[in-house]
Amino acid sequence: MATKWQAWLVRSWREVGKPFLVILIVVGSFRSAVADWNDVPTPSMIPTILEGDRIFVNKLAYDLRVPFTDWRLAQWSGPRRGDVVILFSPADDVRLVKRVVGVSGDRIEMRNNRLFVNGEPAVYEPVDPEIIHQIGSERQRRHHFAGERIGSESHPIMITSSRSAWGSFRPVTVPDDHYFVMGDNRDNSRDSRSFGFVERKRIVGRATTVVVSFDPDRYYLPRWCRFFRALP
Repeated sequence: MATKWQAWLVRSWREVGKPFLVILIVVGSFRSAVADWNDVPTPSMIPTILEGDRIFVNKLAYDLRVPFTDWRLAQWSGPRRGDVVILFSPADDVRLVKRVVGVSGDRIEMRNNRLFVNGEPAVYEPVDPEIIHQIGSERQRRHHFAGERIGSESHPIMITSSRSAWGSFRPVTVPDDHYFVMGDNRDNSRDSRSFGFVERKRIVGRATTVVVSFDPDRYYLPRWCRFFRALP
């Protein structure tokens, strides 16, 4: 009896268990080092990313890492100002999605919700109405929207007039091999204003596209207009 049971276990491992384990390792390695997609459950990147979006993350955007580690095998570029990146928070290692607003050597400052980079103020322009239209009407009434342009890069932001605690801070200089990140939802984002600069090794990839989107306020119905939408 024991021999038959052992033979069944060996056969099951060879026919099912071993191939399944190989698939798990291959898929896990691919998601760890090459590409992944992330669910976004929080509002910190509104209006660029909404709750319920699933975003594509290019983990080869900046470097090649050994799967399941932060060891770099090769590096060909670094995050640029304006990139939307996936990182692990310096405060608690929670996985976050934020926008890079300052790279090494930049001097970053905010005055009354206006961003300054190296002494130059960002330019604020009307935002694409289509972006606002995808946000619930209640949020539209309670917030202000603008396109924030720094140099040639522009992206939408959202400001809450009643919450201005994060609207100003004194100039800070980004150290070598570090970045200053912020959420596009400027008054509802835990970012470098609270946990400080982000070390390069904590950034694991660049978010480029909303792959699919489901509206949590409408029984997770698909938001078809956001499928395969490039992130600004």
